[in-house]
Amino acid sequence: MNEARQHRFTPPKGAADLLLIRHGETQAAVRGESFPMVEGQGDPALRPEGEAQAVAVGERLKTEPISAIYVTTMQRTHQTAAPLAKHLGVVPRIERDLREVFLGDWDGGEFRFRAADNDPAIRRARERHEWGELPNAETTAQLQTRVRAGLLRIAQAHPDELVAVVVHGGVVSAALAIATGSPAFAFNGADNGSISRLVIRGEQMTMRGFNDVSHLRT
Repeated sequence: MNEARQHRFTPPKGAADLLLIRHGETQAAVRGESFPMVEGQGDPALRPEGEAQAVAVGERLKTEPISAIYVTTMQRTHQTAAPLAKHLGVVPRIERDLREVFLGDWDGGEFRFRAADNDPAIRRARERHEWGELPNAETTAQLQTRVRAGLLRIAQAHPDELVAVVVHGGVVSAALAIATGSPAFAFNGADNGSISRLVIRGEQMTMRGFNDVSHLRT
């Protein structure tokens, strides 16, 4: 051997390569009105900007060797996955444990107004990295437990495959915090339509990317 090039990452044998896609932007919350609800959680549809983001995601990934698409119980993930699913001729599968964080009394749209007003409970949640500071919300530990279970189920079903997983901002944050051992809210704020990447082999998770939005820039 006359030369040795720098190492290029490839997923280890048996690993699943997951593209975590945050859904597109949803309808705005309206004071005094609730979003449609599914299993006690707000279920807004995509707004036009979110639909455009979904189209961009589909264009970005349509030539990738994706073997499966997963969505959650919430319509915004189905709508975001639809353009890519059409390109690939794939029917998305549902992974319920990857639904968005349950916001308790503030689910259905109220959380957005509380966040805009910098409510003390939200400040405490951010400071302590604890969703349970919100009234009757699930705890960070509960969220991470179910997100981890959902991701491992997908990975176990797809060794040596590339999989698109359309989820929520809170789920992207939880997944990458689990993978890296970072504080729970370290990856909060993934953009709508962004792509992050997680490689899972057995129970070992490796983060390979966060918040790629190059396909959304015009």
